[in-house]
This record gives sequence, structure tokens and C-alpha cells, in this order.
Amino acid sequence: MPTFTALTTLTGKAPAERLGEAMERLQPEPTGVGVFEVEDGSGLWEVGGYFTEAPDEAGLALLAVTFEAKPFVVSELPETDWVAHVRRELAPVEAGRFFVYGSHDADKVPADKIPLLIEAAMAFGTGHHGTTLGCLRALDHLIGEGFEGRKVVDIGCGTAVLAMAAARVWDGDILASDIDQVAVDVAEANLKANGMEGTVACMEAAGFDHPDLQAAAPYDLIFANILKGPLVALSPDMAANLRPQGYAILSGILNEQADEVIDVYARNGINLTRRDEIGEWTTLLLQRNG
Repeated sequence: MPTFTALTTLTGKAPAERLGEAMERLQPEPTGVGVFEVEDGSGLWEVGGYFTEAPDEAGLALLAVTFEAKPFVVSELPETDWVAHVRRELAPVEAGRFFVYGSHDADKVPADKIPLLIEAAMAFGTGHHGTTLGCLRALDHLIGEGFEGRKVVDIGCGTAVLAMAAARVWDGDILASDIDQVAVDVAEANLKANGMEGTVACMEAAGFDHPDLQAAAPYDLIFANILKGPLVALSPDMAANLRPQGYAILSGILNEQADEVIDVYARNGINLTRRDEIGEWTTLLLQRNG
């Protein structure tokens, strides 16, 4: 079955959301519509739709003019077995002592590495993205320095690969939360696939807003691999939930955004100890004042 995409950009969240709603009324109907902020500080938002029939390009042109958006770019995607494609393209990832792999590469796990099985179908959080890789490297650095995390939380956990990495190394209270219940379900499935049921408590929560997260605080280590905006907004809560001399590993930060995040956290008593750039992404290792 062919798949068509129609993409445009415009300025402002509210107009973008209204355009997304208007797209849903097109005929033929899109199978899905997405509205996303372009994370480059431009103020632009991307609006896109997926169609199983060729979309009404005249209707799209009218919507673009009405909402002062750029003309839609319509493309037909080739029929592809995306999971098979991802399995071919995503080789195992080594991050210090950690080895992240899909089941199709189970025979490649080195005996001296800590294995983390993340299926290729769940691409974000496999370790290939610079943000996840940076977080695993930062964790590996802390372990090498002799740090022990008895209370650890992964905020915005996605696949929970970071929480699982911590649970492979330390016994203790290790929690993982995500604002999306689907991600929580994925996290629990990954724990089961790794034979790690019960080692990480997974829950749906926004930030630290969950009774179990509050009960376990303060934490020795907090992961937050999300985006600059939420990281900045979370900085006071991060300080409130991190023990003195505890660490935070933050990512989802574009290189040009890193200094702003560092400054915000410093004002909350959490200071930079290490930074790592991988491609266009920066990972920060910070420590709360004692």
C-alpha cells in the first residue's frame, strides 16, 4: 500500500495546531497528522500528514495560504519493511562497558561487556542517537570514578535503556518514568526481554509528579534525556529531588543550547563537571552542591 506525506512549516504553536486540525478534515482523510516544534530556536512548527491515497494538493495549497504556511511538500514513500531496514542499518553500539544490541545481533555480544537488548523496532533509545549514547558514556564515566547509585531515576525514560544500564550495575531503588503510557509499556517490555523484571519500577508521570517518585527522593543520580525546554523547566524540581553531591545526566540538548542549560542549573546549585558533544547533541554531567 503506498504512503504519501504532506509537510509544511509555519510560525507559532496555535496556528500550527489549527492547521493540523484543518488537515484532519481533508478528503481523502489522512491516516495521521502531527504537529511538532522545530527545535532550533527559530519559532517554526512543522505540520505533517500521512495518507494512503494521494492527498488533495489543491486543498493543501488552500490550507497553506489560509494559515500563512509554506507550500506543502508532498512525497510518495516507497514500500519498505522498516523493521528489517532498521535491523540492517543499526549495528550494535558500544558505550564504555555497555553494549546495546538488537536480538538479530545476539551472537555479537562481547563477554566483557554489559549487554542491553533493545529491539530495532523501538528506534529512539537504542543507543544510536547521540543523546542516548552520550548518557551511557557519562554513566560509564561515573562508574569508572567509583560512584555508586543507590537511588536512581530516569525521567522521560523512553525505552528505559538508561535505567536498565544503571540496574545492571547497582542494586537499589531504580525508577523510570515517562509522560507517555506507551513508552512505559515499552520500558516494561524491554525489562522483560532483558530478564530484568522487578529491577526498575516504571510509571507514567510528568517530571517528578508521582507519589512513588516523591517517596524515593532524594536521588543519587537523575537521568533526563528529553529536550532543552523541559530540562530548563525541571531545574528547580531537579535540585529539590537530587541529594547533595548527587549527579544529574542531562541530554536532548543541541550544542548551541548547552550553555543556557548549564547556566540555569548552576543558578539552582547544580554545576557542570563534564560535557560531551556527539554530532549536534550535547550531554551534560552535573553535580549538586554539597
